[in-house]
Amino acid sequence: MQSKQSNGHREPVTNLSYLKLSKPIVTLGASICLVLGLSACSKETSTEETQAVANDATTQPTETMRIAAAANLSDVLPEIIEGYKADRNQPNQKIEVTFASSGKLYSQITSGAPYDIFLAANQEFPAKLVGEMFKGDTSHTPFTYTQGQLSIYSATKPVSGLNQTTLTELLKNDNKTKITIANPELAPYGESAKTYLQEQKLYDSLTAQKRIIQAENIGQAFQYAHTGSVDYGFVAHSQVTAIKATPEQFYILPPESYPAILQDGIVITDVAAAADFTDYLRSPAGQAYFSKAGYLAVK
Repeated sequence: MQSKQSNGHREPVTNLSYLKLSKPIVTLGASICLVLGLSACSKETSTEETQAVANDATTQPTETMRIAAAANLSDVLPEIIEGYKADRNQPNQKIEVTFASSGKLYSQITSGAPYDIFLAANQEFPAKLVGEMFKGDTSHTPFTYTQGQLSIYSATKPVSGLNQTTLTELLKNDNKTKITIANPELAPYGESAKTYLQEQKLYDSLTAQKRIIQAENIGQAFQYAHTGSVDYGFVAHSQVTAIKATPEQFYILPPESYPAILQDGIVITDVAAAADFTDYLRSPAGQAYFSKAGYLAVK
């Protein structure tokens, strides 16, 4: 920096060339830092956004799947659904289930109820749906997913040690007892119970004596027996298994003594998850749940 004399004092002289050079240098340095900073920030933001999108994709709930299921499945199906979600790593998959008699669900479906899957307690109703809704459409074919068992159950009277002969004698001679079966017109388990009683020459006399209390579905039949509203109930063996009933509370009817309760299902819509879920039902993992719950293996 140069200076000059003025009245004995030295006054600084500004070096304009220095100022002109220093400002661009500072600005350039700041610009370089700014560019580098923005670049790093941009890269960091981009990574965070990509990760957020990926996380969002795995946690977003998928389309709700709706299942119409026979009442006898109310104990086992929730467990199967949880197993399916875990197996497929889809914890947010929404699955809604309506439990009722197969006949009632069939009527709802033919009336336009928005179900994706129908799991019946027999083979008849899914087969009828093919004729009603899917004529010539081979992509909607019924499949057998399990076989049910029929038991007689009592919460108030011991039934251990029975066989077909002694059971028949018991129901015939104790004319004050009440018996419940599910509605044979709507519930396959009720239809099988009716056939069993007919084969044992009991149905007509029990009906005439007004000793048969008809329930809407197998779930209601079990409730009648379990609460003691009736003395005996023809119920799904899976219901007895679910409550861990003691051996003296139930007797499993021989499978050959009534029509086989082969349970069929059918995929109603083209929702991808529906076909995948029914595949799981028939897989070894799905069948293990049924076996544990008191169903027979599907051959």
